[in-house]
Amino acid sequence: MKPYITMEEVIANQGEGRKGYTFLSEANGCVNGCRSGISTYSDYEFNPNPGCHEDQEGFYVLEGEGYAKLDDLEFPIKAGDSFIALPGVRHTLKTKEGCQPVKVFWFHSAV
Repeated sequence: MKPYITMEEVIANQGEGRKGYTFLSEANGCVNGCRSGISTYSDYEFNPNPGCHEDQEGFYVLEGEGYAKLDDLEFPIKAGDSFIALPGVRHTLKTKEGCQPVKVFWFHSAV
């Protein structure tokens, strides 16, 4: 087990052109559900089936402009913003019309 991974390895393992990639996971030594990756949200509507986890998930917006929704709380996001979905909170993102898709770095951590 090695505690790191390169983008080339990620693409070789998970395929090219995906909307999301997992970087670090149990395969790299993460414990208690710790994981990280990136996802791109190009839709202009919120996903009707938002994510919801038993752990917390943090987000850092790398690119784009759009909106995040945590349960019923909706707020604008842009590159440089950060937010967290606490355990049990439904969460989803969308891109603002006419803007570059929202790309986020995300991470799960145990509570």
